[in-house]
Amino acid sequence: MAKDLYFTKEVNMVRHAVRDFVKKEINPYVDEWEEAGTIPLHDLFKKMGDLGFLGIRFDPKYGGQGMDYWAETAFIEELARADCGGVPMAITVQTNMATPAINEFGSEYLKEKYLKPAIAGDMVTAIAVTEPGAGSDVSAIATTARRQGDHYILNGSKTFITNGTQADFLTLLARTSDDPGYHSFSLFVVPTNLPGFVVSKKLDKLGMRSSDTAELFFDNMKIPAENLIGVEGQGFIQQMMQFQHERFAVLPMAYVSAKKFIDRTVEYLKGRVVFGKPLIAKQVLRHRISQWLADIEALQQLTYHIVRMKEKSMDVTKEISMGKLLAGNLMNAVTDGCLQMHGGMGFMNEMWVSRAYRDSRLLAIGGGASEVMSEVIFKTAGY
Repeated sequence: MAKDLYFTKEVNMVRHAVRDFVKKEINPYVDEWEEAGTIPLHDLFKKMGDLGFLGIRFDPKYGGQGMDYWAETAFIEELARADCGGVPMAITVQTNMATPAINEFGSEYLKEKYLKPAIAGDMVTAIAVTEPGAGSDVSAIATTARRQGDHYILNGSKTFITNGTQADFLTLLARTSDDPGYHSFSLFVVPTNLPGFVVSKKLDKLGMRSSDTAELFFDNMKIPAENLIGVEGQGFIQQMMQFQHERFAVLPMAYVSAKKFIDRTVEYLKGRVVFGKPLIAKQVLRHRISQWLADIEALQQLTYHIVRMKEKSMDVTKEISMGKLLAGNLMNAVTDGCLQMHGGMGFMNEMWVSRAYRDSRLLAIGGGASEVMSEVIFKTAGY
């Protein structure tokens, strides 16, 4: 197997454990969670925490496994075997989007009080950056955190916050200065049980239906000053670094999911007879699928190259941006094409391909739109 070229026996043990968990603890409940529009995250994350799945790379001192980026990659690859996109997204928010900055820049106090229970599955977390007027343009955020003695006073709102209705704490980016430039922002750990926090709305989405997404409001919310992550004024830079962990998670999710969708579509094409022949006999469909398979292999190999770079502590901003751009385009092409190959049946909500089509559309938008990735690639290419 090609995977044996990259993954150790120890990592593959993790892989098989996660695969088994997805099969037994996630997929049997996906339809129920999709219908309900929410996942019981505290229950699910506690099970995952007990198995060591929520801190693959984190220090054992805080309950992590202390493993490498290959192990993290295998973990994400196996999450992609879930029968929807919402559950893997909720999980990777916990592992790759809201906790890396605490792990890298947080004080011992923050690691003990928030990172440790997040890894254990005792707390659910969310990343709170996007606002109604600030999406891909992170520097446009307007939520403020003003220092008053031993507290910060938080005012503003956040939107499109995954896990937002269930989160016990947020990793939140706020403006701490009115000065121009990127040193006017800071990252905070924001407990959601403090006065002034309101889940103003649970949002109704096209896809990722099982994952709860919320609009949040902060009204003179007092945050202890010790909940500042790192140094005031460094939040923008910290979040840009955290984005790399978030965007990386999209890559394994895309190439594993795309291959899964193709496999299921090919099975359908073999059994669907049109004008006396199975649809799989149509050369145009076989060639289209072949192109997708080539694109999947290219994305997977770019991902493994990125892992090698990460293991050497190299800057992977350009490569991850390239990967995310390719991943979004690939998922749009594959899910649209697979749905088309199913014909009228593909348009029915009861069909898996309909869910795949809806869920996958987010990959080219969330965590930095494809257009933003293109700008990053151009700038980091040295032009």
